[in-house]
Amino acid sequence: MASPKERAAKAGGLAVALREALGKRGGLWFGWSGETRPNAPAEPKVVRSGKVMYALQDLDPEDQRAHYAGYANGTLWPLCHYRLGALSFRRTDWEGYRRVNAHFARALLPLLKPDDIVWVHDYHFILLAAELRKLGFEGRIGYFHHIPWPTPEVFLSLPSHAALVRDLAQYDLVGLQTENDVRALLTYLSTEARAWIAPGGVVGLNERRFRVAAYPIGIDADAFVKDAAASVGSEEEERLQSSLAGRVLAVGVDRLDYSKGLPNKFAAFGELLNHYPQHRSRVTMMQIAPLSRGEVAEYRALRRELEELGGAINGEYAEFDWVPLRYLNRPFPRATLAAIYRASKLGLVTPLRDGMNLVAKEYVAAQDPDDPGVLILSRFAGAADELTGALLVNPYDVEGMAETFDAGLTMSREERRERWGANMIKVQTNTIHNWCERFIADLSQIADHFAEAPEPGR
Repeated sequence: MASPKERAAKAGGLAVALREALGKRGGLWFGWSGETRPNAPAEPKVVRSGKVMYALQDLDPEDQRAHYAGYANGTLWPLCHYRLGALSFRRTDWEGYRRVNAHFARALLPLLKPDDIVWVHDYHFILLAAELRKLGFEGRIGYFHHIPWPTPEVFLSLPSHAALVRDLAQYDLVGLQTENDVRALLTYLSTEARAWIAPGGVVGLNERRFRVAAYPIGIDADAFVKDAAASVGSEEEERLQSSLAGRVLAVGVDRLDYSKGLPNKFAAFGELLNHYPQHRSRVTMMQIAPLSRGEVAEYRALRRELEELGGAINGEYAEFDWVPLRYLNRPFPRATLAAIYRASKLGLVTPLRDGMNLVAKEYVAAQDPDDPGVLILSRFAGAADELTGALLVNPYDVEGMAETFDAGLTMSREERRERWGANMIKVQTNTIHNWCERFIADLSQIADHFAEAPEPGR
């Protein structure tokens, strides 16, 4: 199940892995077309390519606004990223979110066979299983939540929390990024929804059984390793090295979003130059931050804030032959990113909250095994659970981050290799292909998990 156009365009490795899985098995890829028009047709546009059928659904402009900009990204996104001050809840948006999920279910049902497996991706379509069940579909349906799942105290701030979870129970398997996310959801289910929880994450709620489990997502590690190795001696790599003039590079790659902690990262780099003057004119920070959701006022304000912060840092510390901070607002192809990662001695991944953050894994995969860089990673990114070789930081502690930047820049090659090796094992053993196969296998065999779960009181 594809989510909206913006995420699909960005996902890259996820889209490739899902297409590969469908290409091997055959199947249907269904989602929003990215187009809006009044009185959009009820039937999706269907195109077949090999074993895969693509079905793309147009939306009414107001439905799309209420669903996507309204409830999905104005309510659920800030809620799941613990930004309650940015949360906006309107009942009309909630109704629009329900309406679009119901519309998608009606469009999808005629394309399904009774024994099909349906895999729904992300917070835009949490209600889809419930809508399919209302229409009579009894097959297996799984859901994967790519962003964090909030603790019960935060989740209760959502006026529609009970209805949302009641419909979530219509899935057979709910996948989350980390064990912390699983604990958060299961705690809510047991304390607030009065569900019973069996070993293995099997849940009983309102005559329904479903399973909640962690499936930390990976990357296409081999492809990233190859792209990074191929970048050595390339024209792009030579241009990059020439522009650095022998200086060390620190890199951050994040979508322009308030959850990524970019102002704190900029401030920490300024703090590094202020309190560790030995790094002045010797290190350059590059922040790649493709624009997103430009129609939202908070995102426009964030862009202005970063431009001002970047300008202030460069104004204070730049030399006639050195610009400390390079701030780029456009995306780059994967091969170019691999070249930049490989050339960087610091990978700066410091979100305030993130479901996983695949940039951290991409950075690890792109490194030169003989002389790897150091991953600086927020403890609030899901990747921190796996990448134990990273230097963990609290992104709210600007001075602490600057101190850790200095530690990474002065770390010995021996320690860098040891830390990178520990991270690379995790990246290579938990790829996006393994993740995809594991989820589908568990969803296919979900009846076995239910059979093994004891009834309450036994």
